[in-house]
Amino acid sequence: MQTINMLQAKSSLSRLVEDIEQGREREIIIARNGRPAARLVPMGMAPMGQRLGVARGLFEVPDSIDAHNDEVARLFTGDVGKS
Repeated sequence: MQTINMLQAKSSLSRLVEDIEQGREREIIIARNGRPAARLVPMGMAPMGQRLGVARGLFEVPDSIDAHNDEVARLFTGDVGKS
């Protein structure tokens, strides 16, 4: 991961994008006044951070959520006829 300042980013944007496209850099951080302000990443790359808990409070999990765990596990392992 490379960190560059805003002026460097302005003057070398084409090279920076090429570095990302060619895989020479996986991520480039652009800083403003010494503080990270933006992240340059390849298209299609999943955004990092704030993934877990993103739906917290949007739905209610029933108390019986784990009631069928054994049955589902058997379906994955092929032990369908066993209880």
